[in-house]
Amino acid sequence: MSKESKTGIIIAVVCVAILLGFFMIKSFIGGGFTNNGKYDVNTIIGPNDDNGHIGDNVAGNADAPVKIFEYADYQCSGCATAFPRMKKLVEEYDGKLALVYRNFLLSYHQNGTAAASAAQAAGLQGYWSEYATKLFANQSVWSSASGSERTDLFKEMFRAVSNGQGDEDKFVKDMSSANVKAKIKFDEGLSKDLDITGTPTFYLDGQKLDFDGAGARTEEDFLNFMRLHIDAKLESLGQK
Repeated sequence: MSKESKTGIIIAVVCVAILLGFFMIKSFIGGGFTNNGKYDVNTIIGPNDDNGHIGDNVAGNADAPVKIFEYADYQCSGCATAFPRMKKLVEEYDGKLALVYRNFLLSYHQNGTAAASAAQAAGLQGYWSEYATKLFANQSVWSSASGSERTDLFKEMFRAVSNGQGDEDKFVKDMSSANVKAKIKFDEGLSKDLDITGTPTFYLDGQKLDFDGAGARTEEDFLNFMRLHIDAKLESLGQK
């Protein structure tokens, strides 16, 4: 075999190794569930093998005639503004509106993934809505915290929302569980079908509810914008 042939083989082997390494890294970083139409993103999705047997997070009546789907990141400032406003609407419509929250993590948020994991872990003990509210209200406290400090803050918030009745050891264990990771990846897989690029993003009946951003409007402007769409849906169902 000539020297040139040996060199060519070595180069080819190196190239293949580099490509394999690239795809392995890509799979590790961005891998996970991809929906590809398997699930209807406009309906509440229950526990299944793909989402780690953790169903959608719902504030309000899961059987409500109107369901608004929110894709958000717990470290997003606009999401922190929008969440309590949406919960106010859920209370206002008293059983006729449900907010379905799905994780859409922004890569540049230092603690966004950890916060989503904590919220899902709290949800496994029935405290998702309360914990999400706590996370958003205290966003400035934990958003820049280091690993150990962050965990302590998350545990403290869990004790608060569960009034000390929750299983703290289970909460910590669940934060890093395969099921919780699967749930977060599942939500992100659903968001890919919708080509979501920012947070918060809201959908009703498959229609994106466009507005200037939760932080760019007054609370009343935001509420009235949402009421317009909620009322239209209720009227179409003969429930207004």
